[in-house]
Amino acid sequence: MSIINSKAMQVTKFFADANFYISVIVLVYGGLTAITENYSVFEFNEDLFGAMHNNLRIALLYMGMTEVVVCVYCFVTDQPRLMIFVGYFLIMMLGSLAFYGKINSVTIDNAIPAFFLYTGISHIVFGLLSGLKETNTKKYS
Repeated sequence: MSIINSKAMQVTKFFADANFYISVIVLVYGGLTAITENYSVFEFNEDLFGAMHNNLRIALLYMGMTEVVVCVYCFVTDQPRLMIFVGYFLIMMLGSLAFYGKINSVTIDNAIPAFFLYTGISHIVFGLLSGLKETNTKKYS
């Protein structure tokens, strides 16, 4: 019975890891292409002009660059559980983004909240499963 659970957990961990790496690529790609007019995966509202227009784009660019640094740090220090906190803050961006749109009276592209929700949940699941794997390894070794 434990072999079945172990195999199921390995398969689950494999798909969670693959999904995490895809979400990292999506986050970095979304952040890097946010500064381009033609290649961005998001549609920026025409009401966003000047500083407001650039603030959102630059914030997404910084997020993509920060993701690379955080991933490198987590893997170099062998602490993938830290991705739980990264995922939490990505999900918190949903509220910040809604506030940003409301305070500035502009609509935000519907793809951006879905983007943060997907990447945030992927990071949290990856961090949790990494923590479980470390706990099981320490417990039985």
